[in-house]
Amino acid sequence: MGLKQTIRSLDVFPRTEEHLLQKTQSGALVSVVGLVIMATLFIHELTYYLTTYTVHEMSVDLKRGETLPIHINMTFPSLPCDDAIDLSGKHEVDLDTNIWKLRLNSHGHIIGTKYLSDLVEKQHTTRNHDDKEHHDDSAKKPHKFSFDKDAENMINKVKKALENGEGCRVYGVLDVQRVAGNFHISVHALNIYVAQMIFGGAKHVNVSHMIHDLSFGPKYPGLHNPLDDTVRILRDTSGTFKYYIKGACR
Repeated sequence: MGLKQTIRSLDVFPRTEEHLLQKTQSGALVSVVGLVIMATLFIHELTYYLTTYTVHEMSVDLKRGETLPIHINMTFPSLPCDDAIDLSGKHEVDLDTNIWKLRLNSHGHIIGTKYLSDLVEKQHTTRNHDDKEHHDDSAKKPHKFSFDKDAENMINKVKKALENGEGCRVYGVLDVQRVAGNFHISVHALNIYVAQMIFGGAKHVNVSHMIHDLSFGPKYPGLHNPLDDTVRILRDTSGTFKYYIKGACR
């Protein structure tokens, strides 16, 4: 018996006692709870591993000479594209623009496209406002303003567009220096007499607009800008809108 018992002890696949193979409700409950805990921990750790966390940091910008892109996408339902001129500040130098204008009909559908070249304001004639003699002479003479044939054709074209209820969508990118400044989307701001010829008075200028996108710097996924989706509609009146934004370059 001693030898047989010794040989049986060398068995690497011992059988479980019969009373240990009995299934009970308490054992099943413990098994289910254990499986639920394991599955919960696995899902939690997998989610933690796959989740992307965004860390915001702000530091002093030590780079010089780099420009800041300004992304613009605006719609003017009551201003024709022939009259909406992009001006990025007539005192700006080394300015690079990539602006497009889309002509819209009265229903908001696109009927034409036009590209705005850099520094549109250079096309306008400048006057010497610092010449004292110029002011003295102009004060003694009656003010008479005449337009050449091209200007008259432009005025007639804009009037026709206004009668047809045309609008304009302005979009693109302005690359500006990282300093304080401003830009305008203006209605012939450099020549008030042209605007008077077209609209017949400031009260007839409808500057209703929709800002689809106005952002500064490179595009970032999920970033919402304060003026995005801003709508300002004027009905039977006129007005002026000014927006003040402070941006911190990073």
